[in-house]
Amino acid sequence: MDTIKIVIPSITENIRIIESFIDNAKEKFNLNDDIYGNIMIAVTESVNNAIMHGNKNDKTKNVTLSLSLNDNVINFMIKDEGAGFDYRTLPDPTSPENLDKPSGRGIFLMKHLSDEVNFDNDGSVVELSFYMS
Repeated sequence: MDTIKIVIPSITENIRIIESFIDNAKEKFNLNDDIYGNIMIAVTESVNNAIMHGNKNDKTKNVTLSLSLNDNVINFMIKDEGAGFDYRTLPDPTSPENLDKPSGRGIFLMKHLSDEVNFDNDGSVVELSFYMS
């Protein structure tokens, strides 16, 4: 199993580095446009959450993104250095009282764009899986 890893300080501008990382993965693994689009949105959203919510924009804390390919499943693991969160009790962004809120859609998006989403370490580790075939 091939694993590629990148570590970035928690600065929102570093999302550009993540986008390049995903572009390189598209080339390396010959990803089609649909899966590439889903990966781009879900992974950058997850890294953004890790920077803002997990590490509280503390640039001394890092976010680690690793990618592995195993039996036609491409996995992205996003890890922050924060305390985690209760991912079981998130408000539904589609319910009327939440529609106008500026945030709260990230995990909803990740769940809809990924084939599997798993949380570990109290939510400070997110694994997004995409089926290649």
